[in-house]
Amino acid sequence: MGSNIKEIATLAGVSRSTASRVISGKGYASPEVRERVMAVVEKLQYKPSAVARAMVNQRTHNIGVIVFREQQPIVSHPLYGKLIDSILAASEACGYSVFLKTDQEMSLRSTDYLLEQRVDGLILISRFRKNVIDHVKKFGVPYLMVNGTTDDPDVIQLVSDDEEGGASAAAHLHRLGHRRFLVIAGPQEHRSHNLRLEGFLRGLGGFGPSVDCEVVLSSDSTFDQGRRLMSRHAEEFLRAGRTALFATNDMLALGAMRTLLGLSVRVPEQVAVMGFDDIGPAAMYTPALSTVRVDTDRIGKDAVAMLDRIIRGEKDLPKLNVYASELIVRQST
Repeated sequence: MGSNIKEIATLAGVSRSTASRVISGKGYASPEVRERVMAVVEKLQYKPSAVARAMVNQRTHNIGVIVFREQQPIVSHPLYGKLIDSILAASEACGYSVFLKTDQEMSLRSTDYLLEQRVDGLILISRFRKNVIDHVKKFGVPYLMVNGTTDDPDVIQLVSDDEEGGASAAAHLHRLGHRRFLVIAGPQEHRSHNLRLEGFLRGLGGFGPSVDCEVVLSSDSTFDQGRRLMSRHAEEFLRAGRTALFATNDMLALGAMRTLLGLSVRVPEQVAVMGFDDIGPAAMYTPALSTVRVDTDRIGKDAVAMLDRIIRGEKDLPKLNVYASELIVRQST
């Protein structure tokens, strides 16, 4: 059975409160007393339990991360995986352990599980319904949202500038001489896909009536869906003389490009293809995919740092934190 504070205090000849002050490093103890207590600690190889520390400090040094995504994959998703890696690395550097939950139904079960673990704070990734936000607020647990939207003005959000990224993709393709476009847009209830489409169309709108654009809406944003949609629209796409394809994420773009290459369409000589996110496979593909980069590394690190500030009681932190997207030009354009 492990040692406890009472045993250490008895062997060191001090009170329990004095032993506790020495071990926690909080409060005064003379050098001679401190030496006696620490000698007993070393002899017994005592390590204070996480539960005991939490009771004393009112902190568990655990944070919870919930990723909402209706469709698989979730943790292995190329974008969310990078974001979670960044959060895990930043959490370790800040001394936090992480409980990670995924949720396809946007229920309260994942939230309740993490609250039962007495986490110090929560990072909510992607969009969450108001009932989830209200449930978290009811328990007074610090939280913030990454890559999602909410109408609640009190929620601190960290998001990429998807609309401006979409506009920069439109400007890049127009600058290359393209005037007839096809856009494959992922689920419009998702903030990122919606804003990327809006930004792309806004960007094209500034170039006047000579520009023609068809939009195909997709119910999901997978590689297979991009391949299927392009197969369905390829004949019409080529017959209409469209020379540029933009998809609101890289997986859709890579799937669509696979179909075009399978039809012996030359990329970028006949058709330029562009995506959004800059996931790992984008640079590995042949031809390598032009895209708009989301800075998942910085967003993940800042999410942990900002949550830590909230946990520590800092007030008046910025509610909306927007991260610039970066145009990445590769072979496909």
